[in-house]
Amino acid sequence: MRKMKTIFLLFVIFHGCFSQGTIGKNIILFPRQTDTDHVILKPTVYRPLKQLTVCLRSFTELSSPHSLFSLATPGSTNDNTFLIYPIPPNVYSVYINQEVIQFKVDPEVLAWKHTCVNWDSVTGLLQLWINGKAYPKRVTKTRSPIGPQMSVILGQEQDSYGGKFNVGQSFVGEICDVNMWDYVLSPAKIAQYFYIYDDDINGNIFGSKNGTYEIRGNANVLRNQFYPFFST
Repeated sequence: MRKMKTIFLLFVIFHGCFSQGTIGKNIILFPRQTDTDHVILKPTVYRPLKQLTVCLRSFTELSSPHSLFSLATPGSTNDNTFLIYPIPPNVYSVYINQEVIQFKVDPEVLAWKHTCVNWDSVTGLLQLWINGKAYPKRVTKTRSPIGPQMSVILGQEQDSYGGKFNVGQSFVGEICDVNMWDYVLSPAKIAQYFYIYDDDINGNIFGSKNGTYEIRGNANVLRNQFYPFFST
């Protein structure tokens, strides 16, 4: 019993130590479907984003639609300013300024998945990458830059700025390596990130080495001791 108490105490101390700060190479675990568990990202954004790239890795066995990355801006109709929303088994929805673009993708498998989405407001070009594979480019009608004021959430889909979560859209599983750039990442860099797992690749407005976060609810931060093997 004393040993169990010690393990529990160490877990509490560990969780508290990582409840805020930089993500680093840690894994964020969302253990259950809920409308409370989430992580707030705090990217450094000083001006509206005319271009954007978001990359992350995820691991889930969910068969229901769920949010991987939810960015909202102030306003009653700006909850889906930038949203990555898989609909298993073979559809990905990407929202830009409330406009939804759907991609037909390879069927889900139970494995770590590397997702990248980039967008250029000038041309409207939108592209999705999954596990190093590029899906056909699309062109959005909307061309409005994003931000700079924004709420960025992992684990939940925002139906209002910073909240109004729906348990049926929550993420259950693991997320790590969340990176965000204020430019379109090149195909070579995306391939390098997926196949080589280069530690030097880091989002300039949010990344493993910069950008803080806060945990809400029962999401946990775990040390990631096997990240070099995600792409194998």
